[in-house]
Amino acid sequence: MIKYVRNIDDISQYQCGDLPVNAQKLNTPATTEEMMKKAIPIAAFLCVVMFLTMFIKTFESKTLVVFLPAVLGGALIGFGLLIVHEWLHAIVYPPAAKVTIGKLKGKVVWVALASFPLRRSRFIAMCLLPFILGIVPWVLFILSAPQNTIFNGLMFGMAGIGMVSPYPDVYNVILVFRQSKKGDKIMFYEDDTYRIS
Repeated sequence: MIKYVRNIDDISQYQCGDLPVNAQKLNTPATTEEMMKKAIPIAAFLCVVMFLTMFIKTFESKTLVVFLPAVLGGALIGFGLLIVHEWLHAIVYPPAAKVTIGKLKGKVVWVALASFPLRRSRFIAMCLLPFILGIVPWVLFILSAPQNTIFNGLMFGMAGIGMVSPYPDVYNVILVFRQSKKGDKIMFYEDDTYRIS
């Protein structure tokens, strides 16, 4: 079940499912801010991939392949799609799970919150599914003719937001790979992540 809440005050109150007695807490950063800082190298790598793509396409065509205002327009569209990013997280959960989507109070940050054990592979899919919002426009940018500068700009801007915005989700996946086994289930509970063997 997916529910929308306009302003979310306390994340932990939406992530308080039934924690199994054999659940073991993963070693994760103490705060969201600390986690975001530790995940910055992932964001930097994704930015390098994006700009390397732009460089190669421009170098091969020997002309500017984007209309710069269109890049800004694409980034604004990508920013608007951040709510879709959260819905993509939510749809991976089974119908029995309670998933809350909303905006953090006082911030321009959207979240999808749930506290339900998922098989490790399904948890990873839940974390990474929003990448399609970056990969699809990125591939379209790569395949589009260099003279389609407005289209290329829109796709590059959308791809930039769509590829970089999931960087904290990638960090979660890395932590899960390092601290769990193939048969485990993974679950958010309050502000923490647990594995269930």
